[in-house]
Amino acid sequence: MDMQTQQRRTLYAEIEPYKSGHLDVGDGHSLYWELCGNPDGKPAVFLHGGPGGGSSPDHRRQFDPERYNVLVFDQRGCGKSTPYASLEANTTAHLVADIERLREMAGFEKWLVFGGSWGSTLSLAYAQAHPDRVTELVLRGIFLFDQYEVDWLYKDGGASAVYPDKWDDFISLIPEDEQGDLVEAYRKRLTSEDADERLRAAKAWSAWEASTVTLLPSEATMEHFTSPEVAVAIARIENHYMASGGWLEEGELLRGAGKLRGIPGVIVQGRHDTCTPPKAAWALKKAWPEVELQIVPDGGHLYNEPGILDGLIRATDKFAR
Repeated sequence: MDMQTQQRRTLYAEIEPYKSGHLDVGDGHSLYWELCGNPDGKPAVFLHGGPGGGSSPDHRRQFDPERYNVLVFDQRGCGKSTPYASLEANTTAHLVADIERLREMAGFEKWLVFGGSWGSTLSLAYAQAHPDRVTELVLRGIFLFDQYEVDWLYKDGGASAVYPDKWDDFISLIPEDEQGDLVEAYRKRLTSEDADERLRAAKAWSAWEASTVTLLPSEATMEHFTSPEVAVAIARIENHYMASGGWLEEGELLRGAGKLRGIPGVIVQGRHDTCTPPKAAWALKKAWPEVELQIVPDGGHLYNEPGILDGLIRATDKFAR
């Protein structure tokens, strides 16, 4: 029976964390974390997207609460972590070190690592740095942080060819003589002393991303991405990472894929993902043959699109055994 005709899986029932708190990770940063599910269950960590997206109560519902003990946290500068929207000491290496601190705090020897979009980048960076701490990987919307992926989103001729109307809105904030480097032009505005200018730029940056992440237009997604409390952290932190190439060398995560040998994994990738197109997932599959790659024929980018969610929940169920 193909995936189209069988009953698609949806989120597990709503659940409250059984424990939560803040962890001081130094550099003035305090991370909000929560543990959900069964305290004696299989350890897992959820890595949200963005960078700067923060976690939501639905994220914890992608795991069977009877069988998993899941740590969900907000990365530096976003969600309930403080200081809000801070770019200080906020790099990929800092976040990889934070994940290890959280693992030690939770008392887990190893855990399943689950991440989508930027969360997939961070999952790969963490797994390549600490392969002995990872039991399995569940990844969605692969983003390797290679230059072509950044250009796809922020230079004319990539996602702009699919969403030309939304692209015009995105570039309309920037004078023509600065449109050659939109990441830098937005960086200036997102780090401006003028709070109004920062918010205007944050909303435009986040609105552009929100346009590319769903297969069909979603008012709820657009409202979430452009609400001031979400937009400022997503736009500032994401732009900060894009401007720095994620502090990763070109091709680094693909070259390091050999370190994943022996780690079981599932990639769930939308065929029509206009935010992180399938090219990166396909390249990763070739570099890491053991991984199971599912390309969802009617999927976009977001985890809660029906075909994507079905694949993710089936993956966590499979590894719960």
